[in-house]
Order: sequence, then structure tokens, then C-alpha cells
Amino acid sequence: MKKIGFLNFGHWSAVPGTRTPDAAGALTQTIEMAVAAEEAGLDGAWVRSHHFQNMLSAPFPLLAAMAARTKTIDLGTGVIDLRYENPLYMAEEAAIADLISDGRLQLGISRGSPEAARDGQHQFGYDLEPGQTWSELAQERGQRFREAISGAMVAHADPTSGWAQPGQEKLAIQPQSPGLINRIWWGSGNTASGIRAGEQGYNLVSSTLLLQDDGRPFHVQQADQIAQYRQAYAASGHTTGGLTAVTRSVFPIVSAQDQRYFGGHQERSDSSGHLEGGKARSGPTYSGSIDEVAELLRRDEAVQAADYVLMANPNQLGVEYNAHLFQQWVEVARVLGWKEQ
Repeated sequence: MKKIGFLNFGHWSAVPGTRTPDAAGALTQTIEMAVAAEEAGLDGAWVRSHHFQNMLSAPFPLLAAMAARTKTIDLGTGVIDLRYENPLYMAEEAAIADLISDGRLQLGISRGSPEAARDGQHQFGYDLEPGQTWSELAQERGQRFREAISGAMVAHADPTSGWAQPGQEKLAIQPQSPGLINRIWWGSGNTASGIRAGEQGYNLVSSTLLLQDDGRPFHVQQADQIAQYRQAYAASGHTTGGLTAVTRSVFPIVSAQDQRYFGGHQERSDSSGHLEGGKARSGPTYSGSIDEVAELLRRDEAVQAADYVLMANPNQLGVEYNAHLFQQWVEVARVLGWKEQ
């Protein structure tokens, strides 16, 4: 069965009609949405992470709170920006949250997307070495993070401290959460990084925006990215990945309220432009009746290829409306045979 979940961008702003006028509202309602998603039958509750914006940022306290209120649903990130992270401290936080959740974390990590701050990483205390790129630094931090959560000995024991075991020379971060290494996803915005993720043994979460465009529809290019990732993963010999995820904007119209919010968003074509000096393409919004939305997803080659389909949810509309939306997504999944009737 294909898994489905929500991806919460965590916006807050004091605009008319919002249910999340401030950070406290966005955070507490995200926890409630995880509970509602589990009750509706979704498989995952994933959150975005951005810095210096009115959006969710440091994810681990939130993930731990979501874990404490739920029992079965996956808890994920899409994605943690490694330009802002100390990989060993992140490994400790991830292990703690994973243990609280009883092994339900699905952590997406990567270089991250463009941010509002020009010097955000510098203000966090991180700078590049001469000739180094942020992509290279993210790769290094991702590998160190994975080694740490796998129990690698990373620090030298001090035999005079009284805390190290006799004869122990090196120490691993604590706590450890066995199995977490198998639930790390690399966020990929192009085919080349997708192939690299496969070679390194990550799962793959394909971006909502591809930083490439050869003229083919978004879903076709993304399906090709998934296929090439899987080839690379199969040849890698790794056993810590192999799963793929994509994100879509999906809004079934089953009520007057749905029509009011999303009836005018029946986009059927991609959006294309330029970002970070190159071509970029994103996919359409799928809205319509349950059957119409199901048919659009059925025709989407990347959705059909993926193991996990995340659906961007409008968090500023509040818990009650999103709970309704989650139920409609499950109905769509039943039509597609992803959920039992």
C-alpha cells in the first residue's frame, strides 16, 4: 500500500481569517493536526523547516510533542536544512525524539531551499571554508549525522573524568535509537542529487520544486529522477534506504466551503521559471471531485512511482478544516486502491 501524509509549512501571520495568527497557534495546532491525521487514517505527519521566517523552524521539540500525542503515525521533516545544523547535536535530538515516538521518525535532510536571510548561516556560527560550497558542507554534515546515529565512536574518552568506563577509548553520542539510520531521507531538487542520494544509501524525498527543466511535464521529470535514484540505490549495496516520496497540492471539492477555498485553484499545468541562476519547474494543483482528483493522481507518473505521497496542507485554515481535508484525502486514497475500503 502506498503511504499518504500531510506536509505542513507552518505559516503564521495576523491576516484576516487566519487560524494561526502567531507562532503559538501554528505550533499547537500542528500537534492537533497530527492527532487528527492519525484518526483519519493518514500514515504521516511531516513538517517543513525554515529559518528567519514566520514558519516552523527547529523541528525536534515539535516532533517530540507530536510523538507524545500520537501512537502510530509517522512523524517527518521535509526537510531540515543542514547549513544550520551541528550534526552531532542534531543526532542527539533526533535519537531522543525517535525514542519518544517509538521509532516513528522519518527525517528529511538536505542543503535546504533558499532562505529569507542573506547571512543566516553566519549568524548561527557557520561559515564555509575557502573553495567549499554549501552543498558540499551539507553532504559532509549529513554523513557525520548518519555515522553518529549509527553508533560511531566520535569523541575520545577522558580516563580522568570518572565517567568513562575503564579501558574505554572513544565514545558515541547518547542516546542511540536503533533503526533510525533506515529512516533518513535526502531532499533532492534535481536528478543528479537524486542519484547521489541513492549511491549514499538514503531514502529520497523529491522536492516540490525541481531545479531543472528540460521541457517535459514536472511529473515526468520527477518520475525519471525517481527511476534513476532507484537504479543508483540498487547498485550501491546499501540497505538503509530505497524508499521515495513526492509532495502534491491536492484539494478535493466536496462542500461549499471547499469550493470557496479551492474551487478557483483547478490548475492543470506546471509553473516554470528561474531560481538560483537556473531553470526550475513545479507541478500543478489538483482540485475537483473525489473521482476527478483521483484520476489526476492516477495520471501522475511520479505519484504512481513513489512509495509515499505527501500532500501540502493549508495549516492557516485551522485544525477543524484540515481534519475534514485529511478525511477526503483518505477517500481519494481508497478510490486509488492505496487504502482498504
